[in-house]
Amino acid sequence: MHLVVGLGNPGTRYAATRHNVGFRVVERLADRCGGRVERKLFGALVGDVMVAGKKTALAMPQQYMNVSGQPTASLLGFFKVPASDMVVVHDDLDLPLGRLRVRVGGGHGGHNGVRDIQRVCGGEFVRVRMGVGRPPPEWDTADYVLSTFTQAESPMVEAMVEHAADAVESVVRDGVAATMNRFNAVRPEPAVST
Repeated sequence: MHLVVGLGNPGTRYAATRHNVGFRVVERLADRCGGRVERKLFGALVGDVMVAGKKTALAMPQQYMNVSGQPTASLLGFFKVPASDMVVVHDDLDLPLGRLRVRVGGGHGGHNGVRDIQRVCGGEFVRVRMGVGRPPPEWDTADYVLSTFTQAESPMVEAMVEHAADAVESVVRDGVAATMNRFNAVRPEPAVST
């Protein structure tokens, strides 16, 4: 079994922000699998689905981003999933918009949600890092990650969400090494409307 944790902030105020792309991927996976992420469990919304033919729990912690660790640890214990079979999906300022990176472990890079999960659960879990780009020089970083994507950015973001959902499915189906080889070098292209 795998546990897939999308990071974000709860509530409609934050739903479309850069910081919430992890939630969007979990919701996309639920849609693909015909499930819903709505059961309240240990401070998270949870859904049980089959991803790539394997039982998978999807989760969105409902505390704010910087305290994602305890709900995540509680879910690992409840589902009896080792941290190595957990996938955390989150935004990343150090990657250009639309770029994806799959990795195991590594530093938190200043991401408070990842930092808190590492503090509580250790660092050896799979991460799907989704590039949201660096803020312009005049922007505060916190304001930037809590801002919404522009209309011009939206097609690339939508492609990235799809690509990240594909990457999570690949981790569950094929393992992390194969997924890293397949996804880390590719930048998703936005769909062209005809």
